[in-house]
Amino acid sequence: MAKLKFINILILTVILVNCSTDSSSPKSGWKSFSGDKNIEHKVDSVLSLMTLEEKIGQMSQFSANWSVTGPVMPDDFQPYLEKGLVGSIFNAVTIDGIRKMQEIAVEKTRLGIPILFAYDVIHGYKTIFPMPMGEACSWNLELIKRTAQIAAEEAAADGLHWTFAPMVDISRDPRWGRVMEGAGEDPFLGSAIAKARVEGFQGGTDWRSLKETNTVLACAKHFAAYGAAESGRDYNTAELSEHTLRNVYLPPYEAAKEANVATYMASFNDMNGVPATASKWLMTDILRKEWDFRGFVVSDYTGINELVPHGVAEDDKHAAQLAVNAGVEMDMTGSTYIKYLKELVEEGKVSEKTIDNAARRILEMKFLLGLFDDPYRYLDENRSKATIQKPEFMKTARKAVSESAVLLKNNNNLLPIRKDSPKKVALIGAMMKDSINLNGEWQGRGDRNQSVSLFKGLQEVYQNSAVQFSYAQGCTLNEISSKSINEAVAVAKNSDLILVALGEDFNWSGEAACLTDIRLHAAQRELLQALKNTGKPIALVLFSGRPLDLSWENENIDAILQAWFPGTQAGRGIADVLAGDYNPSGRLVMSFPRNVGQIPVYYNQKNTGRPVNFDNPQGDYRSKYEDSPITPLYPFGYGLSYTTFSISDVKLDKTVMERGGKITITAKITNTGNVDGELVTQLYIRDLVASVTRPVKELKGFQKTALKAGESKQIQFSLTEKDLAFFDITMERKAEAGKFKLWVAQHAADNTNELEFELK
Repeated sequence: MAKLKFINILILTVILVNCSTDSSSPKSGWKSFSGDKNIEHKVDSVLSLMTLEEKIGQMSQFSANWSVTGPVMPDDFQPYLEKGLVGSIFNAVTIDGIRKMQEIAVEKTRLGIPILFAYDVIHGYKTIFPMPMGEACSWNLELIKRTAQIAAEEAAADGLHWTFAPMVDISRDPRWGRVMEGAGEDPFLGSAIAKARVEGFQGGTDWRSLKETNTVLACAKHFAAYGAAESGRDYNTAELSEHTLRNVYLPPYEAAKEANVATYMASFNDMNGVPATASKWLMTDILRKEWDFRGFVVSDYTGINELVPHGVAEDDKHAAQLAVNAGVEMDMTGSTYIKYLKELVEEGKVSEKTIDNAARRILEMKFLLGLFDDPYRYLDENRSKATIQKPEFMKTARKAVSESAVLLKNNNNLLPIRKDSPKKVALIGAMMKDSINLNGEWQGRGDRNQSVSLFKGLQEVYQNSAVQFSYAQGCTLNEISSKSINEAVAVAKNSDLILVALGEDFNWSGEAACLTDIRLHAAQRELLQALKNTGKPIALVLFSGRPLDLSWENENIDAILQAWFPGTQAGRGIADVLAGDYNPSGRLVMSFPRNVGQIPVYYNQKNTGRPVNFDNPQGDYRSKYEDSPITPLYPFGYGLSYTTFSISDVKLDKTVMERGGKITITAKITNTGNVDGELVTQLYIRDLVASVTRPVKELKGFQKTALKAGESKQIQFSLTEKDLAFFDITMERKAEAGKFKLWVAQHAADNTNELEFELK
């Protein structure tokens, strides 16, 4: 700790000098994240002690290579660490491992500046929650915020300071494997979830919460439009108009800024011919100037190096020049900054002021986290043991699993399987006893073997019940034999009901895991057909990282429950739903296509000059397919329950909205069934005439309400002028006068309860 005391004395000395001359941030052009003058002076004081090379070191992140998430760079970062030339380390884990590296940085380098330790904590650290898109289907912002809080608490208890989450990319193409990490296709819902996750990770919107040892820095990614990759192929070009970019893809990133997110990550893709990592328009003009973002931007894994194969940089040195001048402050694992920035400054190709401000932004985060006060404050073995996977965390995880599941079909009320109903149930399928795949690709430091299989969850939930289970695997995820089919069919024939668990290997979705065929694997389809031939009723539970093409299953299977990749408490949470201990309330956040040829298919599409007439969908010369409806198989916002609901008595307090005013919408919602349940009521609008074409529907509000059987409640929404705003023909965000349609609905394809209003 001697080194730490030494640098703090130096900082104090320089602060006293700076305070008398006021030579800090105003003259540098730097705007601090915190706005706290004392912290600004401390940052500038440290900066004044640093050499150019040490400043560049702060801008360099290296991977410990204990967990690899991208191409491994050949550089050994140990010599840089010993010289104080490392700002952040990615993938370092365990308190002992982190302590050893932090000790080198603090005790053995010239200035002793602490390291920022980062990790991919995407949907849980050791307690793994449902994959983000699955969890988004809960439409429960408090739950989503809480799971992010728990993830942050566990990660911080294990010595980490920074997570590369949330991913806030809008995604409309289920072929793209990373749809699992986002919140689906809608910018309004995506923005609300982005805010909830940022606040969960960072402990709220106040920067002071970052000094608590149960919070971590959040990172909104991937800026921008990574989810618009052409053909659903990862890292591919995003070919977007600026209108689509600003009206659809940018809102969740801006919502993260409004929640005071500390960092952003540049995306891999190019857009408008410029890779995001080299886009000054994105990183400086929009992020810094328009949105006044004051944290720092990190590249994605080797994203700067990749400017060379993109074809905009001659070599890594040129790539470093483009990225830093665009506004990317930290190089993730690419070693371009540490190798070339000093030379680029000496050549006049990069301003030292650019380096100074980048280093300032990174240093400030270390001050806000309290690392200059105590670089070991996160490294407490006792706190880690007391925090990781606490019973209350497991309880929340189980609840999140149940709320994320979406009931897609339930003919003849086949589900739930009541505990008091004597039934013989055949448990069949590759995912029935599987625990390895339930966490999905991104599982933090979770243990795949620890995840609760559906089989185990069913055994626990139905213990001492009237239900009798028998089991046969039937197939693996991608292989089947006549013997395994015959065994499954024999078990099925001796049952009253077949419960089948199928889906994806976790490697089939996630980063660089894109598909052109999003049906269940042929082996699984063959098993389903054989089971269908028995004539027994079938309930299908699906574990997957994306919406699948379920056209055959929708035609032939009696009940379908979409369970996603649910995480640690998978089997227990899904068993709760199957038993009726929890009435499913999940609603889709991404449309399910009828076949891959429809993709992309999404609810908030534009109309055409020749739209389909749904009263006569086969009319000639309309925007349609000859071999398929244009509608999705299951629309955005859709999901069934074990009860039924109605929405009625929808009223507006006025039909004309004045500028600066608002309209209040009220509706009566009723549980018309015999089971308690939760309804996600959704508010949609349509701008009928505008200076640019507008979507046929846009979500502008939602509420999740618990209703007892037979109970009615009145709910209320408000619309303001801001809710009607969009980027118009002049690329200005504003609401245009005119008429609007409005729906209070159960999903995006629900056209009942239609009203109109006007903006003056």
